[in-house]
Amino acid sequence: MIRPYKPSDKKTLLKIFGLNIPKSFDEREVTDFEEYLEQKPETYLTVEVNGTIVGGTGYYANEKDKSGQITWIFFDPGHSGQGLGKQSVEYCLELLGKDDSVDKFTVATSQLAYKFFEKFGYSTTRIEKNHWGEGLDLYEMEKPNKSKLKTNS
Repeated sequence: MIRPYKPSDKKTLLKIFGLNIPKSFDEREVTDFEEYLEQKPETYLTVEVNGTIVGGTGYYANEKDKSGQITWIFFDPGHSGQGLGKQSVEYCLELLGKDDSVDKFTVATSQLAYKFFEKFGYSTTRIEKNHWGEGLDLYEMEKPNKSKLKTNS
């Protein structure tokens, strides 16, 4: 089940986030994630399986560049391969696609997940070595909001 984030989810999400360090995230990113939850809690989603929190993802519309961004997507490693990432991204793309201000979808990910986002039609626009931490490269990716293209043509 994908549901809106509640402040009571924070402790569990931080524990799961920690399970993804150092493979997928750098230790320094914990503070960034906490700040995101404090500043944009209404744009975070918690993912549950059988009533247990197993991860989450953020999404928001960035008015500056008219993008819909997916951010902070992670899961308990014990739940990998169950399609939760796919379900979460599809859910976020559906929500963002309904926002009239969103012309494109963007994601800032790493070399570990860029191929996953390619499956949704994202293309890499920029790579920066060791951006997130040693051995964790930044892959900036984007794709057009096709629902927006249909309504404008």
